[in-house]
Amino acid sequence: MNDVTMTVSAEPFSSALRRSVGVVMIGASLSFLDSTIVNVAVNTLSVDLRAGLGTVQWVVTAYLLALAAVIPATGWAARRFGADRLYVAALAVFTVGSVLCACSSSVGMLIASRTLQGVGGGAILPVGTMIWTAQSSKAQMGRVMGLIAVPIVLAPTLGPLIGGLLIHGIDWRAIFWINVPVGVVGLVLARRLLPRTRGDDAGPLDVIGLILAAAGIVGITYGLTELGAAGAPDPAALVALPAGSAAVVGFVVHALRAERPLLDLRLYAGRGFTAASVAQFALGAANFGGMILMPLYLQTVRGDGVILTGLLLAPTGFGALLSAPLTDRYGAGITAFTGAAVLVASTIPFVFLTATTPYLLLCVVMVIRGIGFGLSIIPAMTAAYGALPPDKIPDATPQLNVLQRVGGAIGTAVLTVVLTGQLRHHGTPSGQAGAFGTAFLWVLAITIAATLPTIVLAHTEHRAHRRTPASEEAS
Repeated sequence: MNDVTMTVSAEPFSSALRRSVGVVMIGASLSFLDSTIVNVAVNTLSVDLRAGLGTVQWVVTAYLLALAAVIPATGWAARRFGADRLYVAALAVFTVGSVLCACSSSVGMLIASRTLQGVGGGAILPVGTMIWTAQSSKAQMGRVMGLIAVPIVLAPTLGPLIGGLLIHGIDWRAIFWINVPVGVVGLVLARRLLPRTRGDDAGPLDVIGLILAAAGIVGITYGLTELGAAGAPDPAALVALPAGSAAVVGFVVHALRAERPLLDLRLYAGRGFTAASVAQFALGAANFGGMILMPLYLQTVRGDGVILTGLLLAPTGFGALLSAPLTDRYGAGITAFTGAAVLVASTIPFVFLTATTPYLLLCVVMVIRGIGFGLSIIPAMTAAYGALPPDKIPDATPQLNVLQRVGGAIGTAVLTVVLTGQLRHHGTPSGQAGAFGTAFLWVLAITIAATLPTIVLAHTEHRAHRRTPASEEAS
């Protein structure tokens, strides 16, 4: 079986696939970078635009909510208008939104512009994934998913660094202007290089499903984000969270009854796709939730600036890139389990953080954690796509993106609440380091829990491999 795996994994990308990968990577990188690049500008925006921090925080929140709300409609829109046209439209909206953000003279205009930017940014990666997978064989899927991981992993590490450099060197408007030339180049290349696809009869848009899905995702994302940011019960978040949950339940009931639902939830009837989807959700909580703690530790306990913090976070992205060639060497299930186990092992040292933990040790462990990230979440996504026929990819892609984002939001909210509660009781650097150690203990528990669906995934994959030779002998 290993010989077969190695031979299949060596299948080269076609020239068309290579061109699509390069083009989509431009838009995906912009979308994910803008999820984090603005975080370091909040204080500066508050001063320049004469607005309170609570109001300015909506510059970040509005983008994330718009990003989440648009995802459910991407599958239907790609079938209706063609994936290449939708990608170009999404990148154009994102680029125009960036121009408006840079030209904003008030916090209200900036929030509205960020919302428009998020509408475009939310469609870029799901549609780009559809373009890639439509040109890939199942043997190439692991490497394709590994490439998708690049902007996902690098954004949390490079975003604050790039944002800090631009703000210190120019001003806050530069973090938006930088998107414009890159976006224009991406648009020109997309028009010339992406494969042309014709829109099909996607049927009427499931408006009820879209409203319920968007309301549910926005309500849950907003509720979790605000609860995490506040560190204490917030009235708006306490309303948004149950309302969003109710909308999701309503969407599930509607989707199972509708003749042509916005998203096909019957995909979860397959054990392989279900296991891979649960793994995607759980690993999103473990990975993205854990990512928020290190920059806070470096700035709060160690007193490091934004630029140094960004440099010290880079090893995580480097580790993920190192893992990319390994993501399709063996079965997706066993690889995801191995990656989750590496994540567990590399999280343990963070439980024992002190105010003087050597930077070299932190960097080494972050490289290992990045490897675990790459070896876990990307093979889980590969397994999800591998369990489906090609015509179901447009239905699966939005759902997997939502699961990953909601999982990350839950992990982030839980860990922020835990950390805030611990920091209230510790004023000295050593005590604060202990607070972060406690928070990482929660990360460890979440990561251990995230290994459970990968075990199911590996077992399901193993049983499938055992049945395949038996079927071939019988025939």
